[in-house]
Amino acid sequence: MNGYGTRVKALAAWLACCFLMASHSASASIISYTKEADGVSFRLDKGQMKIKICSSDIIEVKYTALASLPAKTSLIVTNKWTKATGFTVSESGHEIVITTTRLKIKINKATNAISYTDLNNTIILAETDADNKKMTAATIAGINTYTCETAFQSPKDEALFGLGCHPIDSLSMNYKGRNQDMAIKYLTGAVPVLLSTKGYGLMWDNYSASSFYGGEADNTQFKYVSESGKMTDYFFFYGPGFDHIIASYRTATGKAPMFAKWAYGLFQSQDRYMSQAEVLSVKDKYRNNHIPVDCIVQDWFYWAPYPIGSHIMNRANYPDPKSMVDELHKANIHGMISIWPVFGKGSKDFDELVKAGGMTDITWDNVMTHTFDNYYDAHDEKARAIYWKQAKDSLIAPDGWDAWWIDQCEPDNGTLLDARRQSNFTIGKGIDYFNTYSLMHTTGIYKGWRNEVPGKRAFFLARQAFAGQQRNAATLWSSDITCTFPTLKIQVPQGINACASGLPYWTSDIGGYHFNWQPPNWATPQNRELFTRWFQFGAFCPIFRIHGKGERALFSNNWDDKTKAILLNFDNLRYRLLPYIYSLAWKVTHDDYTMMRALTFDFRKDTSVYNIQDQYMFGPAFLVNPVTESLYHGKDSATTEKTRKVYLPASTNWYDFWTGKMLTGGQTINAAAPIDILPLYVKAGSIVPMGPLVQYATEKTAAPTELRIYAGADGKFTVYEDENDTYNYEKGKYATYDILWNDASHMLTITDRKGSFPGMIANKNFNIVLVNENKGTGVAISDHADKNVSYTGKKLQVKL
Repeated sequence: MNGYGTRVKALAAWLACCFLMASHSASASIISYTKEADGVSFRLDKGQMKIKICSSDIIEVKYTALASLPAKTSLIVTNKWTKATGFTVSESGHEIVITTTRLKIKINKATNAISYTDLNNTIILAETDADNKKMTAATIAGINTYTCETAFQSPKDEALFGLGCHPIDSLSMNYKGRNQDMAIKYLTGAVPVLLSTKGYGLMWDNYSASSFYGGEADNTQFKYVSESGKMTDYFFFYGPGFDHIIASYRTATGKAPMFAKWAYGLFQSQDRYMSQAEVLSVKDKYRNNHIPVDCIVQDWFYWAPYPIGSHIMNRANYPDPKSMVDELHKANIHGMISIWPVFGKGSKDFDELVKAGGMTDITWDNVMTHTFDNYYDAHDEKARAIYWKQAKDSLIAPDGWDAWWIDQCEPDNGTLLDARRQSNFTIGKGIDYFNTYSLMHTTGIYKGWRNEVPGKRAFFLARQAFAGQQRNAATLWSSDITCTFPTLKIQVPQGINACASGLPYWTSDIGGYHFNWQPPNWATPQNRELFTRWFQFGAFCPIFRIHGKGERALFSNNWDDKTKAILLNFDNLRYRLLPYIYSLAWKVTHDDYTMMRALTFDFRKDTSVYNIQDQYMFGPAFLVNPVTESLYHGKDSATTEKTRKVYLPASTNWYDFWTGKMLTGGQTINAAAPIDILPLYVKAGSIVPMGPLVQYATEKTAAPTELRIYAGADGKFTVYEDENDTYNYEKGKYATYDILWNDASHMLTITDRKGSFPGMIANKNFNIVLVNENKGTGVAISDHADKNVSYTGKKLQVKL
């Protein structure tokens, strides 16, 4: 009987394989179509297709080689598209044409290839004629499935950005002509969102391990291949500007909530603080040395000797965690704690999740205890609720922690990737949900926080991210990178591309995490240079965060006096820019803005920016140009010029932030880059509010705000203010006012304030500085303002 059963199973497997191969889809022609309320359904000679009109410029395309489109609840798209969008359907020769108020979607009857044009029939994007949407039978990790593929035409002058953060990828930021692994694992990310300089974006709604191929057919095509699925499913977003594409992506997948104001200040972290006394000593050294900081972080293994996942701080080292956090709060410092999704056997929390069916068979080889510990099932809603309650009841609520560090949420199980594919989540087979663990993990934590931690905005630092994760108050960080200049160089384009993927908040470990898994000697001149350059870059990242092995706090004796002075200067610059940064954070939430901006966001038509991977805009004003090579300790450093090449984008003029000198755009310069200077240029027409010198983000002071005006073009900046924490902004409790610059008349206008909130400071003093080579430069507060004005919330105008 056993032999017979084996033969029957083999025959069934062979028949199933034959069926899958027979279902392999090449180009399929259209037999008929039906207009429906939300789009058009097509019956093909080889499968089914649905084009859904989500809005006038957001289109979803589904195709399957099966008899019918499978039912699906998207994990990344939260918009239910309940509001109908008007469109028409017509035929024109060999094409079926769907027309909205912004687009034409043209479907070839013979090949089902879709092209997208504007209303003047200019092509925006076109699928390939052959094999544009394809399903191919495959057996992966012993699982019978289909690979799902979409292919598109790609003109030679196109540039492509996004696809998430890949922390050790040293290739070009522009994906035109290159490939990218899109399987989330240790030190490899994946956000399936792509932006094109042709004015469109794409998002693939598939969660399996995937691959992007950017140089197909002699670099005239690109394709996206997912290893498992029952249909191809992608979204098309029409811009043409990148800001509008990102806004459409967030319309589909969810807006990014605001962080509390403190989260835009400095995070101090180290692997790792070993005791309550050590944490409090870090607090004292920052405050006693008058160094601005807003958060101190407790990294992992505070639970030893208890199993991971116990959610217990060892009282031998942390005798009173609540008192520790209270002391931080008294010093106006917040606390973040690392809590993992991994559980060791022998704890009540492990047992509770096992009993509830909420534990997976995916394991991590614990590098500290050398045990194989299990990940909980983040795809199970019940398990997510249990996980939240365990951590909240044991750590968050009783101790008063302000933020949550979400480590190891790939889930990382080393090279045993087939075990992840073969695992059975509550929602389905692991192969079909390979990339969405971090998305679902943060979904449960954010839901719990919003429901049970009133009055405190959520902040989560996550090691991985997927499309949609911005709605969960998650910041992506670039994982366990090395302490080297080549690694620093890689982080710049990875941060830019992560943000171009729709995730507004990204950070790296300033200085890198490890050097051959040991702390580097930060006292050496070479490493002081590395840390200084990384810190300068970090000051212009959305989140500003020191972390890694070895003491590198700004007060550390590893730094000589010169290094300390440089670091403090950039720390002060970050804090002086908080009125600017916090207003940009509001634009992220309210307008779906991107703070860390690929140059193609603002200069898409300037082809010279397409392949620049170490420059970016920080908000509308600052062109940031990190120094990512050693100028002082490399080969021939004695004769190396202390400069870096900077391209100043065309169509505008630029001011050197440090000297006030104006330069013409459209040229490449050798920018001065001594160790105390990060080359920074400010776009003409910018208005930059700069606050006084403070020790923490919400420090109240009567000192005036400096308004730096960079003449040469008209300008506008919207200032945003609120209570600095709580979610009352969602109820309209905030205030804004516009600052306008008319370049022809040299007139500055501050508009009427709109809105109010509890604790609002009604009257403000502004020192207005018209920047030139004699004033308004560098970090220091300007000695001489052009005008000093008092603002009561009523419109005022100032002639300069």
